[in-house]
Parts: sequence; C-alpha cells; structure tokens
Amino acid sequence: MEENKSKKCNACESCLMPFSKDPLGDKRENERHCSYCFNNGKFSYEGDDLKGFQKACYEAMRSHGMGYIESKFYTWMIRFAPRWKNK
Repeated sequence: MEENKSKKCNACESCLMPFSKDPLGDKRENERHCSYCFNNGKFSYEGDDLKGFQKACYEAMRSHGMGYIESKFYTWMIRFAPRWKNK
C-alpha cells in the first residue's frame, strides 16, 4: 500500500494554529497558512526573524484574551513550524 504524499495539513505552517480556529475556516486565502499569517497575497509578517514573529504572535494572542501561560507555550511552539524550523 502506497503512502499518500499529499497529506492535508490541519495547522498553519507559520504559527501552528489549527485551521479549525481560523475565523475564515476553509475560506482562507492560502491552504498552508491561516488568515492571520497570510492575507492579500502575502505574509502578514514578511521578515525571517523568528523572535520578532513570536513577539507579534504573543501580543496578538494576549490581545485576543488568551492567558499568559498558554500564550507563552504556543509562542514557544512556533519554532517547530515548517516556516521557522531552520531559522
């Protein structure tokens, strides 16, 4: 039995947010990135600085009411996202 090479990802390749939490759901512009990370044909955070992206994500999570510990944990996890893995 051959493995399906085109597996559909269930989380953003930039911030790891599950697509089920994306406010645009399946109507997002890019199939590999959430609507927060990618809109209007480009990345919202265009730099390649992981620390800067983590800071922006942390601030966004806190402003949306996420708790301190949870925000810190998800921010730390971003380093494992495909977009940032080798940065």
